Amino acid sequence: MLEPLVTIAVPSFNQSQFLDDALASIFLQEIPVEVFVLDGGSSDASVDVIRQWEHKLAGWRSAPDEGQGAAINEGIAQGVAPYVCWLNSDDRFLPGGLKKLLTELEKHPEAPAVYGRSWNLVEKSGNYYPVWVEPFNERRLALRCIISQPATLVRRSAWEFVDGVDASLHMVMDYDLWWRLFKNLGPLYFLDEFVAINREHAGTKTNTQRRTHYQEAINVIRKYHGSVPLKWWLAQPYAVWFKSIVAKF
Repeated sequence: MLEPLVTIAVPSFNQSQFLDDALASIFLQEIPVEVFVLDGGSSDASVDVIRQWEHKLAGWRSAPDEGQGAAINEGIAQGVAPYVCWLNSDDRFLPGGLKKLLTELEKHPEAPAVYGRSWNLVEKSGNYYPVWVEPFNERRLALRCIISQPATLVRRSAWEFVDGVDASLHMVMDYDLWWRLFKNLGPLYFLDEFVAINREHAGTKTNTQRRTHYQEAINVIRKYHGSVPLKWWLAQPYAVWFKSIVAKF
């Protein structure tokens, strides 16, 4: 059996309708992986789905936990592979996507992580559109998160250097991680290829907790960039209040 090259944490809570797709997309990748599913004690059929994949998993548990960030750190810490990532249970990899990321990161030993492009799947309509992703630039990163989390792969050495994700954050632990990797280890490398799918649905935290999302993001920018671009103050009312009103109709 080949030694795993990538440790993948899959945090999940009451998302049995998506979890099977996420796990299937992982095990269709063309590289050896070790996968840990961290379920927060779901009351739906999640455990049934996990048991169907148990023979392929490196480990799993289903119990109340300290939240998504803590679950991600827990899963990554259990692994030994030289590269790490997490895949939320409502997202999935495109065929061959993880191998593309791995190949690119191995070509660029100076980079702490690599990220590619991803599609956003709107569950309600079934439509796809590209997530906004750009080549790495600090000024642009301060204007918006230009990195798509499910399309990202990190060196374990870099992950451990910055102590993984900040488990105290509930909405922008990925955005915070990109900043810490950059500030401590240098720019992340951009791969201009589609490698993953981000699923947008009614239960997505960015849809249900917009105010918290903006508050956390603004705090992260202020912490690492020093000043918060005006764009964030202008966009917040639209995203928090106007979109929530439109969604009701």
